[in-house]
Formats: sequence, structure tokens, C-alpha cells
Amino acid sequence: MSKSTAQKFGENMKKIRLEKGMSQGDICRALGLDRAYITVNNGKQNLTISTMEKVAKVLGVSVDQLLK
Repeated sequence: MSKSTAQKFGENMKKIRLEKGMSQGDICRALGLDRAYITVNNGKQNLTISTMEKVAKVLGVSVDQLLK
């Protein structure tokens, strides 16, 4: 079974976040979002394109890298 786009995004976001030594809280603070919103890490939250771009910017990567 193939992974959903949300699952891929969440897995890549977590991997990159951990590589950069960032916590979920760090991401939320940088985005101005409640920590509960970052359930995207487990692929259960669909993000808008605008939010994906913001996450990518905070992580210093392209949206493409988060969707691979």
C-alpha cells in the first residue's frame, strides 16, 4: 500500500526536523501554531500549501524535499 502525501510529508518533516535538532515545539513557535496542530508528523493532518511552504522555510528546505 502506498503512503499518502500527508504521511510522506509528516515522515520527511520529522526526519529533517530531527536532523536539525529541532523539536515539534520549535516548529510550532516558529510558525505561530499550537503544538497540537503538528499532528502532521504522523500523517493525520492535511496542511494547506501555504503552511507547507512555511514549514519548509522554517526547516530550510524546499517543499519538494518534504513531499519526496
